[in-house]
Amino acid sequence: MRTLPTADRKRDNNAVADPELLVVAADLYDLAHKLVAEYVALFEATARGFPAWITLPSYQDLATGRRWHFFFAWLFVINGLIYMAYGVIARHFRRDLLPAQGELTPGNLRHEIVDHARLRFPKGEKAGHYNALQKLTYLFVIFLLLPVMIATGLTMSPGFDAFAPWLIDLFGGRQSARTLHFITASALVAFVVVHVAMVLVSGVFNNMRSMITGRYAIDVDDLSKVKP
Repeated sequence: MRTLPTADRKRDNNAVADPELLVVAADLYDLAHKLVAEYVALFEATARGFPAWITLPSYQDLATGRRWHFFFAWLFVINGLIYMAYGVIARHFRRDLLPAQGELTPGNLRHEIVDHARLRFPKGEKAGHYNALQKLTYLFVIFLLLPVMIATGLTMSPGFDAFAPWLIDLFGGRQSARTLHFITASALVAFVVVHVAMVLVSGVFNNMRSMITGRYAIDVDDLSKVKP
């Protein structure tokens, strides 16, 4: 092992043991500690849009929040692609979500809006199918709201803009894309809230069972009232 000459060792020992240097180092440490404490206090004092218990991460960190956002966004996209593939292959969209011509009349739509507002839900055989209002809502969310939300989110990514620069022109710049992304995301949250509320008030157990198992129970009395 290499050793320092005697003179260098003495000079090194004197430098470490110098009281003035120790005082300066202690003052610098105290100053750095105060600056960090003031920065943390200022950072934590920033107004929060949502409480800590509902956010990831719970503390205020934009970089970490963006990582969580991208993580769940890609899970969301992958799940959406699987659903789209299933809907096309199984003809779910054509069989269950495409409205019939008679369902789109103004009178029928007005009647269904009034029924939903008064929490009057279909009975009997009709309860096993989507009505026109539900079909139009699902089609709007699946084929317009979600694609716009995903596309505007990708537009705000400089890395993706290098791959598809036409997205910036399509949405009129990153700021316009950011505004549309916020509007579509808020609309999706509103859709989920209303959807969950309707599930709760229309029979939570029966609805949850049908979502998980595909089995939806229809009241026999209501079914007997349906004309053959």
